Amino acid sequence: MDRERSIIEFDQGWADIQKGISKLKRLLEGKAETPVSIREYTMIYTTIYNMCNQKEPHDYSEQLYNKYKETLDEYITSTVLPPLREKHDEFMLRELAQRWLNHKVMVMWLTRFFQYLDRYFITRRSLPALNVVGMTCFRDLVYDEAHARAKNSVLVLCEECLKKEADRVYNYLHLTTETKLTEKVEHELLAVHVTELLEKKDSGIKALFRDEKAYSSPCCFARNAHSSGFSFLPFFFLFWQHVTVEGTTLVQQVEDAASKQDSNAPGRNEQVDCYRILIPKLIELQDKYKIYLNSCFKSHDLFQKALKEAFEVFCNKTVNGNVSAENLASFADHILRKGGIEKLGDEAIEETLEKIVELLDSIIEKDVFSEFYRKKLARRLLFDRSTNDHHERSILSKLKQRCGALFTMKMEGMVVTDVVLAKENQISFHEYLRNPDLHPGVDFIATVLTTGFWPSYKSLDIILPTEMVKCMEVFKGFYEKKTKKRKLTWIHSLGTCHINGKFEPKQIELIVSTYQAAVLLLFNESNRLSYTEMVSQLNLTHEDMARLLHSLSCAKYKILNKDPTSKSISQSDTFEFNSKFTDKLRRIKVPLPTVDDRKKVIEEVDKDRRYAIDAAVVRVMKSRKVLSYQQLISETVQQLSHSFKPDIKAIKKRIEDLIIRDYMERDPDQPNMFRYLA
Repeated sequence: MDRERSIIEFDQGWADIQKGISKLKRLLEGKAETPVSIREYTMIYTTIYNMCNQKEPHDYSEQLYNKYKETLDEYITSTVLPPLREKHDEFMLRELAQRWLNHKVMVMWLTRFFQYLDRYFITRRSLPALNVVGMTCFRDLVYDEAHARAKNSVLVLCEECLKKEADRVYNYLHLTTETKLTEKVEHELLAVHVTELLEKKDSGIKALFRDEKAYSSPCCFARNAHSSGFSFLPFFFLFWQHVTVEGTTLVQQVEDAASKQDSNAPGRNEQVDCYRILIPKLIELQDKYKIYLNSCFKSHDLFQKALKEAFEVFCNKTVNGNVSAENLASFADHILRKGGIEKLGDEAIEETLEKIVELLDSIIEKDVFSEFYRKKLARRLLFDRSTNDHHERSILSKLKQRCGALFTMKMEGMVVTDVVLAKENQISFHEYLRNPDLHPGVDFIATVLTTGFWPSYKSLDIILPTEMVKCMEVFKGFYEKKTKKRKLTWIHSLGTCHINGKFEPKQIELIVSTYQAAVLLLFNESNRLSYTEMVSQLNLTHEDMARLLHSLSCAKYKILNKDPTSKSISQSDTFEFNSKFTDKLRRIKVPLPTVDDRKKVIEEVDKDRRYAIDAAVVRVMKSRKVLSYQQLISETVQQLSHSFKPDIKAIKKRIEDLIIRDYMERDPDQPNMFRYLA
């Protein structure tokens, strides 16, 4: 008699095992089926044992291990997930809980069936145990899909529980018990579990904000947590952290993109594009979290503080060499300048201006913004580039309301006072020139500005052509008759001239600066001039002369021919009027190379800050009379914080200067105490 066992082929053995697994599935689904008997269990176990102990190539241990996982995956995909996807809220939670219980039973029985694999094959191969594989299948296929929905459903139930307790108090209990009962329910439902839920990976507040699920768990916690024992601090920190990370990432992306553009095509245009991209993205981010703040956190003071502090972290970073205050001022100029933005209606412009002013709250150096904005405002007003006077006044009104009257005083003087008076002066001057004996022979308009309101401008001691000098003398005579004890200082760098260029192909009107016009008018007397001759006749420095000649001979429009031909200006060059110059237009504007005045703006801001610190220290000492060093520093910083964050060393230096100027003195007995001197 042959005592050798017959070989069990894989398909044959697996068919026997599959019968037991199918019966187990029907039992778990509640179908009519007899329980798994000891005989059936023993038969399945023995089949698996025999299939694992056959000689190669009939040792099916690895195939059985893989089939174990495939069986669970198939069971979950075909039986567990479909009913979960169909149900919602409480019904989904009940289904999930039942499926989890069923899965644990399924894994327990399958682990028993395949126990021999755990004892030998898995141990030798260092593979995950059968029980671990079973739990991992549920996590990967069910939990990852259902956990967010489950959490939302739990919170909906929490809200329902709170509502039911409130109804129960109203119907059956005394109303005075509602507060204590609600606090207790909130504590058990929310506060006990809040930290754990907030910090869970892929389901905490970061994941919920990342996925833009504004009404998910942390937000619901904040909406419903009214009890005195409920702590908002975990929400505060995680909300601040999330906004900070998202904003910093956004700023870094813009920085990287701008740096890439600069390396590919270095120039000023890439820096302009920088603020065009950055500020709208920051405004979009601000709008997004304002919605969360209002709808989810009910504008709670703590979360307003978290949002403001988070924005201050990344809104004050330097991007592509530009400080944040300059970027914001440039974007405001872009909105308000003619041709600056594409087809925005009045309402859209007003809305954007409101958001710019709101974003200014996050800028620490507001005085830097003010100075950059004032310079750009001046150019819009002087060169008639402003889209609308109403919008100019509107943003000043918003800035005044948010930052105070002192912040906008100079700008209001420019827009409200000087521009209006300048137009009145121009009308009066036009009437004055009706007298033919007074007319200078050239159409001339002068704009009178108040020195204290407008930014400071570089004025060159240039010798102007006689035509221009005559215009200035006529206007001076007019102005002196109209006003008394006022001195006129001419800022030629802001002037514009329209000159008729008589070229051989055709006559072209040239729109140039006053300095460029002075250079071109020299060629009325001579067709060819050397560099040194022009410097002598105009009394200009080499730097200024080179800049002017470069714009007229080396740039887009070559009004002058340079000898020798090159892209740079040297003192040995000679220049000749280009009589053959032509262009398809009959009027062209010849631009001057842009000058980077950021360094000058920062220097002016630093100078103004010294005066501001002096004034703040004097105000504090005048009101307190005697004060310690630490208190004086603290109160000075507090007074100046609305405009900028002062450096402690700078305050200390200004205190020493005020002592020298006899505004205050040190106490002889206590060096850290200061006394105000009337």
